Amino acid sequence: MRLVVVFLFLATVSATCHANCFIEQVVHQIHPLRPRSGAGGYRLEDINCQSWRLAVETKNIINWKLVPEACEGYIGHYMLGKQYRKDCETVANVAIEYAKSLTLAGDGKDIWVFDIDETTLSNMPYYARSDVQFGALPYNDTKFNEWVAEGTAPPVPAALRLYQTLLPLGYKIVFLTGTAERFRAIRTFNLKAAGYHTWEKLILKGEADKGTTALVYKSKKRTELVNSGYRVLGNMGDQWSDILGDNAGNRTFKVPDPMYYIG
Repeated sequence: MRLVVVFLFLATVSATCHANCFIEQVVHQIHPLRPRSGAGGYRLEDINCQSWRLAVETKNIINWKLVPEACEGYIGHYMLGKQYRKDCETVANVAIEYAKSLTLAGDGKDIWVFDIDETTLSNMPYYARSDVQFGALPYNDTKFNEWVAEGTAPPVPAALRLYQTLLPLGYKIVFLTGTAERFRAIRTFNLKAAGYHTWEKLILKGEADKGTTALVYKSKKRTELVNSGYRVLGNMGDQWSDILGDNAGNRTFKVPDPMYYIG
């Protein structure tokens, strides 16, 4: 009799869990997986995708070209799930705390530098496509530029919240991106449509900077800002090349991005 009761109890728990888990999947679409599991929940051999992501974010793995094929499912679940959003919110919370702790000069020269792609605007609708696979397939410049030209990238909520906090505090906003200058009009439209309605400067990559690395290019542009009298009090990006180099800022903040590496 006791075995029958236990069986019925387990069956009830299983049915309840099945229903709840299904609802959870529908609501959140894709959710974070347990460590060392792939898109279907199976164990991956010879690679720990969670450890790989940590090594990428901490710059222990550099100059990588592709997300490991075995980790495509894991990275997809992370980027579209709760954990990525929570990680970004944590960065934003720390940045807001820092921003509020400062006393600005009030001369309009205290700036906060933002990168755009995967920092203020999200390209997830593009990277989730089957012909991109969250960075597990080689980067295609033509396809990505076609996506940028659509001007429909949504905001990264945490970055938008930080932006909305900075403006009334008196910070001037500078967007510094590796996007080519020819996309200025559509990038302006996309930023405003996503909620970034005003800024001090929008700096895009011109012909003179073609061929330079992201690190060299962004260092140069920040130095130009400083030489013209601006003070870089904060700097946020998704790549290490956004926040390293000359005049990186009094404090820098990195949001996660395990889908691609820009040196």
